[in-house]
Amino acid sequence: MTSLLASIASPDDLRLLPEERLPLLAEEIRQFTIDTVARTGGHLGASLGVVELTVALHYVFDTPRDPLIWDVGHQSYPHKILTGRREQMGSLRQRHGLSGFTKREESPYDPFGAGHSSTSISAALGLAMAIRHRQGEQRAVAVIGDGALTAGMAYEALNNAGQHDDVNLVVVLNDNEMSISPNVGAMSAYLSRILSGRFYTRLKGRTQRVLEKISPPLLGAARRAEEHMKGFLTPGTLFEELGFTYFGPIDGHDFGSLLPTLRNIRVLTGPVLLHVVTRKGKGYPPAEESPCTYHGVVPFDRATGKALSPNGTGTSTSPSFTRVFSDALIELAQTNPRIMAITAAMPEGTGLLPFQERFPHRFFDVGIAEQHAVTFAAGLACEGFVPVVAIYSTFLQRAYDQVVHDVALQDLAVVFAVDRGGLVGADGPTHAGAYDLTFLRAIPGMVIMVPADEPELRGMLAAAVTLGRPVALRYPRGNVKNLPERQTPAIAVGVGRRLREGDRVALCAIGEMAHTALEAALVLEAEGISVAVFDCRFVKPLDERLLREAARCPVLITLEENTVLGGFGAAVLEFLARDGLLDGNLKVRTWGLPDRFIPHGSQEELRRELLLDADGVALQIRQLLQE
Repeated sequence: MTSLLASIASPDDLRLLPEERLPLLAEEIRQFTIDTVARTGGHLGASLGVVELTVALHYVFDTPRDPLIWDVGHQSYPHKILTGRREQMGSLRQRHGLSGFTKREESPYDPFGAGHSSTSISAALGLAMAIRHRQGEQRAVAVIGDGALTAGMAYEALNNAGQHDDVNLVVVLNDNEMSISPNVGAMSAYLSRILSGRFYTRLKGRTQRVLEKISPPLLGAARRAEEHMKGFLTPGTLFEELGFTYFGPIDGHDFGSLLPTLRNIRVLTGPVLLHVVTRKGKGYPPAEESPCTYHGVVPFDRATGKALSPNGTGTSTSPSFTRVFSDALIELAQTNPRIMAITAAMPEGTGLLPFQERFPHRFFDVGIAEQHAVTFAAGLACEGFVPVVAIYSTFLQRAYDQVVHDVALQDLAVVFAVDRGGLVGADGPTHAGAYDLTFLRAIPGMVIMVPADEPELRGMLAAAVTLGRPVALRYPRGNVKNLPERQTPAIAVGVGRRLREGDRVALCAIGEMAHTALEAALVLEAEGISVAVFDCRFVKPLDERLLREAARCPVLITLEENTVLGGFGAAVLEFLARDGLLDGNLKVRTWGLPDRFIPHGSQEELRRELLLDADGVALQIRQLLQE
C-alpha cells in the first residue's frame, strides 16, 4: 500500500485530493483489492470493475449524507476500502470480520444491506422519498449491474420511480455485460443486436453510397437522422419513457467522463439514470480473461491465479454435491428426453454448464428471474416435460408464491434441485439455506428429499424425475462424504434407514447430519453410551415406521441444518404427538439452527459454535443424560 491510499480514511479525505491524483489512487485500490481477495477469497471480478466508478461517486456525492446503495453488494470492496474499513479488509468474510456484502450495522456508509440482486432501486427510491418528506437536498444513489435488470423487481422500481419527478434519485447502470455468468435475455442483447444487425448495417451502407452520389448535404442530413435512429432504438429510450432522464453510455473507467457527468447529474431534480460501461475483472488478467471463474473465488496464488486449499497447496479432489447432481442429471437425461434443466443466471454455480454443453436445446438460463424460472418450469410440466429447476436455497425464497400457486396447487411434476441447503460459510446470512425445509414442508403435496451422500443423491434424483409430482431435492454446499453403504440405493418415497444399533439414545438425522450423528455415536460408545443412528432421508413424507423404532429409546434427538422452527424436528414432534408417543417415558429434543440469523464464517467454525459438529452433539447428549 502506497502513501496515497494510506492517507484515505474516509471519503472526506478523498475529496481533498486533486483530480489528477485519482487515477493513481484507483490503481492502488485495485492492487490492494487483488492482494486482499487472494488471501481471504471473495467476489473479485465485480469489485475490480467498479474501482473508478466507486472513487468518482464518493468524490462527487456527499456520502454518507447522500446515501449510496450497491446492488447485491459483491461489488462493494472498493467502497469498503474508501469508507474507513481498509485496515479490516484482511478479515473479509472471516468469522467476526467484515461481511462480503454491504451491511447496515457495519458502517454508516452502508445505508442498505444487500446480498440478493435487484433490490437497490426500490431501496434507494424509499430513501429518496424519505429525504423528500424531510425536505432535504440529498440525492439517493443506486448502483445496479446490467445483469440485475433481468429481474422483475428492478422494473417494478423503475416504473414506480418514474412517477415522481420531484424525487432526487440517481440510478447508475453498471454495464459490464455480465451478472455472474454472461447475461441472457432480450434486454441485454437489445442495443448490440440493433446497432450491429444485418438489416441496420446494410441499410446504412446502401443509403450512404446513394447519397454520396446525389448530394453531400443530404449525406450530412442522413448522418443526423442515423443518430436520431440510434437514440430511438437504444435502451435510453426505454428509461426516458419510464420517466428517467437518461445519460450515457459513458466509459466507467475514465475519470474525464465520470466526474463532469456526475457533477452535472448531482444538481438535477427528479429520477436520473446514468449508463456506464465497465469491464468485469479489470486490471487483473486472469479475471479479465475468465470473469465467470473470478466472480467468486477461494484464496488463490496472485502470481498464477490458481486456487489454494486451506493449507496453501492445491484444491480438494473430492466431488461436491453440486458436481454429483450435475453428473447424475446428465446420465438421466441421456435416456429420458423429457428432462429439461433450468437455472436463474447460475449455470456455473448450480453445475449446469456440462448439461448445457451436452443438451443445449434442453437447457434454459432465464436470467436473475427466479419467479419466472419456476412458472416457466410449470408451463413445461403442463406439456409432459420434466423440468429440473436448479436453484440455491436462498434464491428459492424469492419464488415462494410461484412454488405454491403455479406448481404445487396444480400438482405439476417440477423437480427443485435446492443447492446450498444449510450453512454456506463466508457468504453469511443472506445466502444461508436456513429455511427451505420449513417453507417447503408447509406446501401440500410437496415431497422433500435430503441426501446424505453421493449414492443417495443419485438415487433420489432418479426417483424425483419419475415421480410425477412436485419434489424438492435439497443438498448442501461442500464436498460429499459417503456413508458405509456405497451402492446407489433404489429410493422409495418416505423410507429411511437405520445406520447404527443402540438402545439409550436415538439420533434421527437428515442429510449431512447423518455423518455427524455417526461420529458422535462413536465418541459416546467409548464412554458406554449406546446410540442408535437413523438416516431419515425424507422430511416429507416422514418414515413413520422408522420413527416408531427410534421412539423405543428413552431419548430421541433430531438433527438438521435448518431452522428448528417448523423444520424436520418439528415434523417429527408433530408425528410423535399425533401417534401418541409423547409420554413421560420419551424425552425428545430438536437440534438445528437457532431462531436467529447466523453470521458469516467457515462452515466448520459455525457448526462448532452452534454445537452441531460431532463433539458438540456428543457434549449436548452428555448434558441431556445428566438432567
